Formats: sequence, C-alpha cells, structure tokens
Amino acid sequence: MAVIDVFNGDADGLCALLQLRNAEPQDSVLVSGVKRDIALLNRVKAAKGDKVTVLDVSLDKNRDGLAAALAAGAEVFYVDHHFAGEIPDHPALTTHINTSADVCTSLLVNGHLRGVFAEWAVVGAFGDNLRQSAITVAKSLDLKTDELNRLENLGIYLNYNGYGATLEDLHFEPIKLFEAMRPYSTPSAFMEGATETFEQLEAGYHNDMRAAAALPPVHSNDNCAVYVLPNERWARRVSGVYSNDLANGNPDRAHAVLTEKANGEYLVSVRAPLNNKQGADEFCRQFPTGGGRAAAAGINDLPGDSLEHFCAKFDSFYRGLAK
Repeated sequence: MAVIDVFNGDADGLCALLQLRNAEPQDSVLVSGVKRDIALLNRVKAAKGDKVTVLDVSLDKNRDGLAAALAAGAEVFYVDHHFAGEIPDHPALTTHINTSADVCTSLLVNGHLRGVFAEWAVVGAFGDNLRQSAITVAKSLDLKTDELNRLENLGIYLNYNGYGATLEDLHFEPIKLFEAMRPYSTPSAFMEGATETFEQLEAGYHNDMRAAAALPPVHSNDNCAVYVLPNERWARRVSGVYSNDLANGNPDRAHAVLTEKANGEYLVSVRAPLNNKQGADEFCRQFPTGGGRAAAAGINDLPGDSLEHFCAKFDSFYRGLAK
C-alpha cells in the first residue's frame, strides 16, 4: 500500500499539504509541478489499497486520473476550490470542494483539521490573494502586525515560486520546497530555520517584480488593463504574482498579464476586480486551454496573433459584468 500526495506547486497547494502532514505524518510519494501543471492525478498509477490525497487541482481537469485511481481500488481524499464539474459518487472518494471566490484549498483543509495548523492556512490564503479571508482566520491567532505581515510575504513568495513554463524556471521545484518546509510546524519556524531558502525566495521575488513594474500596459482603461511580459525566465516566474499586485492596486479593474512563450503564443493570467470577484474562470473557459476560478484564472496557450482580439473581448466581457 502506498500513500500518494498530489498537490499544486503554488502556495495554496504547499500549505494545504503541510497542514495535513503535520497533523498526520506520512512517508508519501509526492506528485507536483509548476502551478499551471494541473493534470497531476492523471500521471498517478494507483493500486488497490493505496491512499491518494489530491490538493488544489481541478477535479474536472483530473477526471480520468480520478476514475482510474478509484477503479484500481485506491481511496481518494480530494480537496479543492476550482471548477469541478460533476463530482463522482463513489464510496472510496471523499471530497471537500468549494468554489466560492473567498475560499482556497488551505482554508478548506484548515476547516477539516479544525484550525490545528491555522498559520499555514493563513499563508496559503495570502498566497492565493485572499487577503481578507487570511486576515479573518488570523484573528483567532493573536498575531502582532509584523508577524501577520511576515505570513503575508511568505505566502506571496511561495506563490511566486510556483510560476514558470517548466521546473527549470523556478527557484525551487515544488517537491523539493515542500521537503524543505516539511520539518516545520509553523511558518515562523520555517522562516527562522531555513533562512537561506526563505531569503532566496524573497530576493527573487523583489528583483522580478521591479522588472515587471517597468513595463507599460498594452491596453488600459477604468474597466480593465492588459500587460505583456517578454519570453524570459523572470517574466514567467512573476506573471501570477504581478497579476495579483495589479489587482490589489486597482481593485475596481480587471487585469490580464500575457507572457510571451517560445512558440509565439501567450501564457495568460487573469484577475477579476477585487471588488467584484467573478467571471475570470468563465472568461478563460471561452478559450480551449483556459480554466481556473471566479477570482483568478488563466489560459495556457493563447495564439500570438490574437492580442488585439483578446483585449477587445476582455474589455467587453468585464463591461458586461459591471452593468
């Protein structure tokens, strides 16, 4: 019998698994990847008696892998906040799925564990740009302002590390980062005990954000803004957290960050207005490789000749939602 942990390589996936494995330590087979690599369960070859945990990846995008694991006789524990579609009814499947715009996987795990490792849930929520949700959970922890700020920064840095076209783009592969974080029951213990890892994440984030901030938008008005980043490693790393930063700075406006790819297409990060967190997933699912959640979504392959069309469609979509 094997224990298999499948998790998104961003802050939310990492912090969700950290909570579970602090609560129930297990030697497990780890399966992860860059943030956009979400069809993770489809890679798993489960067998009878295996226990599979799946965190922060859409059930709809992993339907075949889930069906195969259940058919093989594995037990599956599935926690997520992305679009799921129809959830199978199976005695070996346990799900905690909530697609509310103010919920993430770390918060769902925190509820499941009744807040035993809530600081990690706060970090995961900050990483998913759910600032108000993170602050709400943190109220029960009696944290000082500077302590809360450190948790927020850690969430942002962990989320930043998950973005890239390949694992080579990242400062740390998610599995290796999880293994570095696993010994620590609290975020503060991790930041103090693994200072070299934390400082590399922090420095990388600030360097890449400075480069992104120097680029003007290609389309901008009160309704939405679109930015294009070059085909560079730093740009692939920063695309998602830069989208969050733009959303936080202009909460009434929708934002899209397009990153040029080597094949001439774009990788797209979309953020709904923070004051109207809806529609990002609906908009992105209009494109063949699009998906996500209501507040934040993306497109893996947008044709390189469609920038003008994309900007017009994006603007029109969010004008419609604003009415």
